[in-house]
Amino acid sequence: METEQGFSDAYSPDDIARKVESMGVKKAHVDTLTLLVLAILAGAFIALGALFYTVVITGSQLGFGVTRLLGGLSFSLGLILVVVGGAELFTGNNLLTMAWASGQISTSSVLRNWLYSYIGNVIGALGTVVLVVLAGVAGLDNGGVAQTAVKIAASKANLTLCEAFIRGMLCNALVCLAVWLAMGGRSVVDKIMAIFLPVAAFVALGFEHSIANWFFLPFGLILDDHGVVSFLGSITNIIMATAGNIVGGAVQIGAVYWVAYSRGHRRKRKVF
Repeated sequence: METEQGFSDAYSPDDIARKVESMGVKKAHVDTLTLLVLAILAGAFIALGALFYTVVITGSQLGFGVTRLLGGLSFSLGLILVVVGGAELFTGNNLLTMAWASGQISTSSVLRNWLYSYIGNVIGALGTVVLVVLAGVAGLDNGGVAQTAVKIAASKANLTLCEAFIRGMLCNALVCLAVWLAMGGRSVVDKIMAIFLPVAAFVALGFEHSIANWFFLPFGLILDDHGVVSFLGSITNIIMATAGNIVGGAVQIGAVYWVAYSRGHRRKRKVF
């Protein structure tokens, strides 16, 4: 809605629901090469946010809560790059379920998008791990960054199956809310401000983002000289966090918002 002063208000939740569904249809039709390239970028963007977080919290004497908050705000860089720069992030793409539930895209289209975006994200995250290791970033603060990276990876690898799954659910609920709020903005500044707090919250609260963990865990494993990061625990974490992310994004946010705003607009399923 345009105000008398000439400034634009944010889109309403009902408008956002329409925009998310339209975005889902568009994403479902992206050709495979474009999808993979944009997914690789997204994986690299999230990995850079994870690295930024690691460096920012290293050596902090500000106390647990404040340090986690600053780290979370730093991590927001990743999703800001994805949303504003344009990229295909698996966790955000879990919102395609809204377009699917309205009958605008097929099940195979959703699964195709999720598969290729996930593969691309992993390639982007792992590629960033390689570049960061070769760049010697872990040596910053006299090796303090390396110690922080190993500590982060070890804590994630030690989570139980239940903890990793539920933290994954809660994480992607907040990530998808960040995307949802960003869709409500009309300017780049609006979108950036909408992303900051939900992302900072999930990071500060210790929730699990599967794509970020494709950076955190391999990075920690490579730097681990004392065997404190479990390889099996790392694989288990990624599997459970991925499953939790799908439930958190596709069900907790996508399905709930569809019921609230879109269930009356269901169409006959399209097959693509």
